Amino acid sequence: MSYPLLIIFALAPSTIWLLYFLRKDVHPESNRMVLKIFFYGILAAVGAILLELGFFLTTAELPFSSILISFLNVFIGVALIEEFLKFLVVKEKILSNSELDEPVDIMLYMIIAALGFVALENILIFLSPKIFLLGLGETLILVVFRFISATLLHALTSGILGYFLALSFFEIKKRVKFLVIGITLATLFHGLYNLSFTNPDLIYHYFGNIIKVEVLRFSIPTIILIALAILVSLGFKRLKKIASICKIK
Repeated sequence: MSYPLLIIFALAPSTIWLLYFLRKDVHPESNRMVLKIFFYGILAAVGAILLELGFFLTTAELPFSSILISFLNVFIGVALIEEFLKFLVVKEKILSNSELDEPVDIMLYMIIAALGFVALENILIFLSPKIFLLGLGETLILVVFRFISATLLHALTSGILGYFLALSFFEIKKRVKFLVIGITLATLFHGLYNLSFTNPDLIYHYFGNIIKVEVLRFSIPTIILIALAILVSLGFKRLKKIASICKIK
């Protein structure tokens, strides 16, 4: 399978979700700004890779149990780093930009940054040596899986963070509180989702005798995505009711 075709497959999940979320904006953002934030999301992913490698090397030297190190790597070394870097993209490139004219834009730009972020992840996966051994059908299955899993997860967790970031515009005295809540929730959802795949034994150890591991392995990520989707949908609806925003000083 050719490189161009694999790159198209890799970009498909982010592109489809991007088109979907852009339709939620009554006053569409400029294509230039959308592409700009998407690109900065890609750059944020490069930074995340470097920071995560450094974090993993550091925790490997710590005199902690393997369980604690796993939790640190999943929740801080991956989830927190990735959510914070996506937030930085919007903070530095959007919050003081004149094109920011309504609350829902903040959620939308957080999602755009996230979709750029995960686009690089998908490209790296689809250009890995093992992918070239797959047939067309198997590759398409992988596209669908990335579409309904990691790509959607990044968009939704950033949407949650974006919602609280938007709220912080109106509650000046609670600004820090809202930011902490947003980053914490995004990190927790992201970390739990990743943990259910990368270190399932840490979650399933206490439930293995009650529910089949196979059921939990798929039900936990599904429940997380559904909960996030509902919260993000409610967030969009609430922010759309707000007519104007106050600029951050």
